[in-house]
Formats: sequence, structure tokens, C-alpha cells
Amino acid sequence: MEQQRVDAEYLGPERRRHQLFVTRNSEYHLRDGVCIAVRDRRSGGWLQSHDALRRCVRGAVRVRADGGVTSSVDAPQVGDGLFFEIEGRKLVTSALCSIERPGKSVVCCYPS
Repeated sequence: MEQQRVDAEYLGPERRRHQLFVTRNSEYHLRDGVCIAVRDRRSGGWLQSHDALRRCVRGAVRVRADGGVTSSVDAPQVGDGLFFEIEGRKLVTSALCSIERPGKSVVCCYPS
């Protein structure tokens, strides 16, 4: 049986469900676009209460070169803030330092 080569430049639909957005102080763990866990980067502890929990990411907030702010419904990028909204309340995180995929060992430890 011949193995298929995995192409690093895969252009098909995204099938992975988990994303990890890292800011200077926090990690935002998402499943299917919904924040399911927030971890404090200093202590490494999961936060039981955070406004982002159970909220969908609605887009990103970008600071332009001229200092102005622009909101976007595009996928967040490094340097953007995540934009969450539910029931009229809005939350914008600080700038993203990195966007990663959480390892299986992290995903299995999410708080309930």
C-alpha cells in the first residue's frame, strides 16, 4: 500500500477544531471558535471565571500604523486583539503574541 505524502501547503478546509491564541498574560483556548478555557501564563493555572469563556470570537481588532483602530471579521493574526461579543457585551483582548495548536496533552486537561 502506498502512503500519501502530507503536503505542508494544504489548501483544503480546516478540519482541526482547537486553536490557541496567546497574549502577553493569557492563553485563550478555542474549540470550533468558542472560548472553552483561559489560562494565566504566569501561574499556568486555568481561570474559572473570565468574560471570554463560552463566547464566540467574532473577529479581530487591529491597530493601524497611524494609531487608529480597525475591526475586522477576518481571522485574527499576530498583533491583533481578539474580539468577543455576546448579548451586547464586547470584549477585546490585548495583542496576540502567537497563534498555535494546543497539544493533545493540553486539550485533555481543559477544565469542565
